[in-house]
Amino acid sequence: MKQGGLVDDTEDVELDFSTEEEEQRALRGVKIRHPLASFLHLFFRVAAIVTYLLCDWFTKSFTSCFIMIITLLSCDFWSVKNVTGRLLVGLRWWNQIDEDGRSLWVFEDSKSSPQAGGTEVEARIFWSGLIICPLIWTGFFFTTLFCLNTDWLVLVVASISLQGANLYGYLRCKNGGQEVPPTSPSSFLQGQHFLQRDPV
Repeated sequence: MKQGGLVDDTEDVELDFSTEEEEQRALRGVKIRHPLASFLHLFFRVAAIVTYLLCDWFTKSFTSCFIMIITLLSCDFWSVKNVTGRLLVGLRWWNQIDEDGRSLWVFEDSKSSPQAGGTEVEARIFWSGLIICPLIWTGFFFTTLFCLNTDWLVLVVASISLQGANLYGYLRCKNGGQEVPPTSPSSFLQGQHFLQRDPV
């Protein structure tokens, strides 16, 4: 097209944002983006509580009950700390030892990355399971304490310790408790790094 002797060869270019908008709308519409992580977040801890309540019906051996419950709670501790916290709420914590031998807590929050973290429903599932189950174990602590059953008391204290550590770590992480910067300063800025790197 000529304008005053000059040739204007610029063309109108239409940018198609409809696919991005559709993807964002679809993600907002999905209530549970990580169904397996949501299931595992509740499965191990609920299975441990049910096993504790019904263990005497299946076996009279305290040792087999102890091993089964501790195994379930250990799987729960690992999966919540390393998988479901990252996927469902975009939080992660771990403990590391520095060169001086001091124990330091490290907390990460991936709010900067839109891919990290789950939906509002997943966040409710995460926090409900994280808070309610240790309260149930605390109730078991008082019942075993009043019954003076020392064998089961040891098991309940171990259960409270495992679930209490995760609860403490995630509450500190949610409230922005930063005790030491992570080993890589770019880990806060790179959402992909947050999702791919596993703590030691």
